[in-house]
Amino acid sequence: MKKLVLYKFIALIAIGLSATSCGNDYLDTAPTDQVDAGAAFLTTANAYAALNGIHRAMFVRYNSQGEYGQGAMMINMDMMGEDLVMTSAGNGWYNNTYKWLDHRNENSALCLFAYQFYYRLIGNANLIIANIGNAEGPQEDRDAIKGQALCYRAWAHFMLVQLYGKRYDAGAKPNNQLGVPLMLTPTTDGQARATVEEVYTQVNQDLDDAIALLTTSRRAKSHFNKEVAQGIKARVALTQQNWTVAAQMAVEARKNYSLMSNAEYLSGFDDVSNAEWIWGTDHIDDQTTFFASFHAYISCNFNSTNIRTNPKAINSTLYEMMSATDVRRGCWLPTPVAGSAIVPPGGVLKPYMTQKFLSASSSNSVGDVPHMRAGEMYLIEAEAKARMGDDPGAQSALTALMSNRDPGYVPSGNVGQALIDEILINRRIELWGEGFRFTDLKRLNLPLNRNGANHISSLTLTYDVPAGDVSWEFLIPRRELDSNKLAVQNPL
Repeated sequence: MKKLVLYKFIALIAIGLSATSCGNDYLDTAPTDQVDAGAAFLTTANAYAALNGIHRAMFVRYNSQGEYGQGAMMINMDMMGEDLVMTSAGNGWYNNTYKWLDHRNENSALCLFAYQFYYRLIGNANLIIANIGNAEGPQEDRDAIKGQALCYRAWAHFMLVQLYGKRYDAGAKPNNQLGVPLMLTPTTDGQARATVEEVYTQVNQDLDDAIALLTTSRRAKSHFNKEVAQGIKARVALTQQNWTVAAQMAVEARKNYSLMSNAEYLSGFDDVSNAEWIWGTDHIDDQTTFFASFHAYISCNFNSTNIRTNPKAINSTLYEMMSATDVRRGCWLPTPVAGSAIVPPGGVLKPYMTQKFLSASSSNSVGDVPHMRAGEMYLIEAEAKARMGDDPGAQSALTALMSNRDPGYVPSGNVGQALIDEILINRRIELWGEGFRFTDLKRLNLPLNRNGANHISSLTLTYDVPAGDVSWEFLIPRRELDSNKLAVQNPL
């Protein structure tokens, strides 16, 4: 029988919900109370425990310390853009991602991990979707659990098709180019790759169904609610160049979230309780994953070899685009001075080094991880409205964000392409380190261009990649090709 390599089922430690994996030690979860697989969906209380296992799967350590859920993928995605700069080779982590080598090697850990990680979420979501209808408990609990599972399935498929498929082109419908396998039932049978159009159609259907089931209430910001589903829908619509839906969903997603203060903006991006965060990982102190965490690689203060010797920096050209009164300038130091820069003990000082993210301390890499913020939604609204020709609406959305970030901000009065360019520059600044740059370049059909900035040639290797080049597609992992004979590789 043909198998999808990620659909070999194992029992999740601590909750007993079957997971998708290539190895029998792939997922180690908490809490410690055991719920066996047969009991996982008898009640909504048990089903919530299963759902909590998926939430935890967003940040646990997998096969190596460089594989820690969505935080790892966020860093990989920005490593492949032009705005995150490596200041040294450090201890080796992410070097080949930065050089544009790993995602084009079918045997690389990156190709396999990304595929495994997102399909694991899908596999567990499918188990919930298939079984929650018969669980004993209040209907509102069944709706909330199913709605969140649908969100996971939609979001994970969306991430996969952006990485392994070609870009969505609204002018070339239907997008019949190869996407990724659509996994919609708890099956071990490998599937052929669906088209890009088919994947996006299913993603939108799952999100619409989730929005209908969910309310604005939830147990924690690590969970999905209606607003998170609307925010994901806004991202999907932006990628599909469906400007009207993108703008509408962005407004709906952010309406109950205020922009953070200037002081909060410079406080470390490590607290999910921040009023601007719509969705984020709540990483509890006693659940530390040590060197396997987002803040262990992107923060400025965690005492690891990687942070000490390779503090991450911003593209110098992008930094200089900010006005002198923009609070975001404080997230980086163009000319750091000993005593004024936050670094771990023995940490080196590098031009344009980051101060944006803080871990709990120099000895603890725990920190909450931002997955969606109101600031992003303002930028989606602004871009979508500008592209549909609503310059006043776009200016209003951009001004609402920028007047918060920059006390001296004066609206530019830009219209048309100049306004779009202004919005995109601010998107690059605003979302630095949060995992959007590779997929933004791909959806916008822009080339990679690292020239004229502070990238170091010996570290960078790849300065230019043309728009539309085959290199914008991750290769399907070799283990998947060997396991699932229906699988087809991307162009080499």
